[in-house]
Amino acid sequence: MDGGGGDRQVRLPRATAVKNKQPAPTQITAEQILRESKALQADEFKPPKVTITDPEELAEYRLNKRKEFEDNARRVGRWNASIWIKYAQWEEQQKDFRRARSVWERALDVDHRNLSVWLKYVEMEMRHRFVNHARNIWDRAVTLLPRIDQLWYKYIHMEEMLGNVAGARQIFERWMQWEPDHHGWAAYIKMELRYNEVERARMIYERYVRCLPSVKAWVRYAKFELQYANDPAAARRCYERSVEELGEDEQDEELFIKFAEFEEKVGENERARAIYRYALDHLPKAAAGDVYKRYMAFEKQRGDVTGMEEAIVAERRFAYEEQVKQNPLNYDAWFDYVRLEESAGDVDKCRDVYERAISAVPPAPEKRYWQRYIYLWIRYALFEELDAEDPERCREVYRACLKLIPHKAFTFAKVWVMAAQFEIRQLKLDSARKILGMAIGLCPKDKLFRSYIEMELALGSIERCRKLYEKYLEWNTSAAGAWSRFAELEASLGEADRARALYELAIAQPALDMPEALWKAFIDFEIAEGERDAARAVYERLLQRTHHVKVWISYAKFESTPISVLSASLIQDGETEEEVAERVAAAEAAEKEADGGSVSGPESRAEREARARAVYDRGFKALRELQPDAKEEAVMLLEAWRDFEKTATSATAVAEVEGKMPRRVKRKRPIELEDGTRTGGLEEYYDYIFPDEAAAAPNLKILEAAYRWKKQKMAATDE
Repeated sequence: MDGGGGDRQVRLPRATAVKNKQPAPTQITAEQILRESKALQADEFKPPKVTITDPEELAEYRLNKRKEFEDNARRVGRWNASIWIKYAQWEEQQKDFRRARSVWERALDVDHRNLSVWLKYVEMEMRHRFVNHARNIWDRAVTLLPRIDQLWYKYIHMEEMLGNVAGARQIFERWMQWEPDHHGWAAYIKMELRYNEVERARMIYERYVRCLPSVKAWVRYAKFELQYANDPAAARRCYERSVEELGEDEQDEELFIKFAEFEEKVGENERARAIYRYALDHLPKAAAGDVYKRYMAFEKQRGDVTGMEEAIVAERRFAYEEQVKQNPLNYDAWFDYVRLEESAGDVDKCRDVYERAISAVPPAPEKRYWQRYIYLWIRYALFEELDAEDPERCREVYRACLKLIPHKAFTFAKVWVMAAQFEIRQLKLDSARKILGMAIGLCPKDKLFRSYIEMELALGSIERCRKLYEKYLEWNTSAAGAWSRFAELEASLGEADRARALYELAIAQPALDMPEALWKAFIDFEIAEGERDAARAVYERLLQRTHHVKVWISYAKFESTPISVLSASLIQDGETEEEVAERVAAAEAAEKEADGGSVSGPESRAEREARARAVYDRGFKALRELQPDAKEEAVMLLEAWRDFEKTATSATAVAEVEGKMPRRVKRKRPIELEDGTRTGGLEEYYDYIFPDEAAAAPNLKILEAAYRWKKQKMAATDE
């Protein structure tokens, strides 16, 4: 190490390495270590035993001991009652009872609420048979601490052990004035029963149930009457009085279970069943779980098929109650619940469930939340009308439902219509019209107008129907179905001019929701009237607006078909497809006979075929010129044209149509996504090459030659 004033080098001791890591031959456990340490401990110090030989030594010993106790009492006696207890017990050992009582009294002066001091004080007096002293102490204790039941019990027990039953009864009476709990009353009654004082016990029970009107008190009273008085009628009166006096707020399932078990015990099964049912009807569903279980067990043991079914209904009712309690907006559970009650046949219960169900109003004024809920109201109204047969309540249900629906946000036309139909069934036509009129004025909908018009049409009120159609079309001018039905109504009344004028107004509207249906209805109307020229004019006006391939095909079929067959093919109200087919077949047979004769004029077969052929030709040219990319539509038209020519009288027309048919080829094109981007891949598709396109593209001839060569090669290979 450096001797100068520089830094000193600190050398750490070398770590001792464990040379032998094998376990020692003798192992020592922790238990052995503890035992050895305990054995090595020195014995506890015990003070020497002092032998007192004369009165002077005894007096000195007592003086020192009392001084020690007094010092401890003065120092910690106010907080530690055990000091006083030890002091008094030491004086008791010295047989100086006067001093012992003085110590106990001083302890009570410090803390009179300490129960252990009172008990040990009395035990000292009782041990040495100072009965009057003990009575005085008990009397002072129960006077100062009347709510400590243990003091009363021990006081009464002492008097009873001394044979002073009258004194014990008097103490009980003093205690009962403080209205103790059930245990105190039960102890008083048991004491009277030990001495066979049944009548006194009954009187105490009467005071007991008045002081503590509870299920426990009444059940004990009833058991007493059955066990000691052997009077089932008196016990039953106790249960009946308890149901009346406790009221619905204090009743619980324990009372009814005990009542039913009592009736079952005495053999009154019908009474027990009635009690179970009464409990299930009047107790809250959430608080009747044990009643359901006991009722099920009772019916399995004592009941018949009907009773079992009622028990099953009660069990299912309890399950539904749990579901709707967890989620009041679970409308499926409410539907199952009301179906259960309807099957049970109790109208009042059904109404109660319906009222609870409709009170679960959806949380937001959005129709998707109300769509399931509104059927609860509908089912409720139908129940009142059909099952309960109470029209007034049914009318109130409809009114409440219509009042609840937020019509400014949405409405339910079904409810308005059903309310109006109900009034019609009650022969109150004005009320039905008032309901539907209010609905149209408050929240007009297509279904409301249609239902109102159907009702008036069924009643034969044509003028009202016309006014309603006018209101309907003023509200929604784009409703093609309304225009069509209005025109059909006028046509059915023979007002062809009014119907035609309505169709003209309809097709002149700038926007229609279903224009194709309206145009078809207009054409069918003209056909039904037998006006081929008028129907042709409608077709021409339609072709000015659209060149759809179906319009051309329909126009050509119209020109090729006799007007009588077209009229016969129209389906009338109430007709079936078989009846229409028979009528069409008869019309076609009549036309064939006419064609076989010398029929001439516009309705001759040759004229019809010529007009139809001209329409097909116009349609094909229009599609190729105006819509050159609509190749599939052009092929569809040519196929319909070819089918027509096969049934026509011309022999060369089919070949001409075949000459216009395109050739189908397979091609490839890049794949494009919806946003217009290309993925880099290719997809195959079929394309049509018409003869006019082949002539305009000379390169196609090379492809055709290659195609023919490949076809010939494949045929040679097959051979």
